[in-house]
Amino acid sequence: MKIDYLTLFPEMFDGVLNQSILKRARENDVLETRTINFRDYANNKHNQVDDYPYGGGQGMVLKPEPIFNAMADLEVTDDTRVILMTPQGQPFNQKLAESLAEAEHLVFICGHYEGYDERIREHLVTDEISVGDYVLTGGELPAMVMTDAIVRLIPGVLGNQVSHEDDSFSSGLLEYPQYTRPSDYEGMTVPDVLLSGDHAKIAQWRHEQSLTRTLMKRPDLLAHYPLTDQDQKFIQSLKRTLKSD
Repeated sequence: MKIDYLTLFPEMFDGVLNQSILKRARENDVLETRTINFRDYANNKHNQVDDYPYGGGQGMVLKPEPIFNAMADLEVTDDTRVILMTPQGQPFNQKLAESLAEAEHLVFICGHYEGYDERIREHLVTDEISVGDYVLTGGELPAMVMTDAIVRLIPGVLGNQVSHEDDSFSSGLLEYPQYTRPSDYEGMTVPDVLLSGDHAKIAQWRHEQSLTRTLMKRPDLLAHYPLTDQDQKFIQSLKRTLKSD
């Protein structure tokens, strides 16, 4: 995968892209990244990239020329996903990460002012995405968050290719509890089933724990999860238990 970041602060990406999984992906030629300072593409004397909005209003608006000029300098194809980081965008989630992980080329447009000239949105962008219902100073941090979530899904990035399949949200449920050695730490013990060696019982326990955590913490996710008859019976029993408590 190739990822280009259009940003006024390319140095912000150095730490994230040069650590851990993302660093290894780049070193193994699974990921190619480039940060482009679109101020270099401003066509005015002072390299100004923002201006006052027509019609008045607070703040400054990102001008179209620097972004259009920078995009013209990229090797963009019909399959390139051009992502505008904006609070107005589609909420980012695991399913969207999985979709973007299938792309060969992503471009993140990271603004840093009150807004974008609408022509950027209308004529360059394929995806408008938000990482949450709050406002940040710029699009760089959301782009980094998304990059981490996307790249780890690319085949060959993680040491164990199936390791992300048990992650929260990948299956539609929250992840089950995890334990490691020692089995008894100051009286706090690991559930017996995990020490039993019975893989069928362990799988059932983990699934039921995922259902329990999802019901307790994110019940909205259950509305979209394909519950079996056994799942529904388990959840009804769990609800009755919680109600009696």
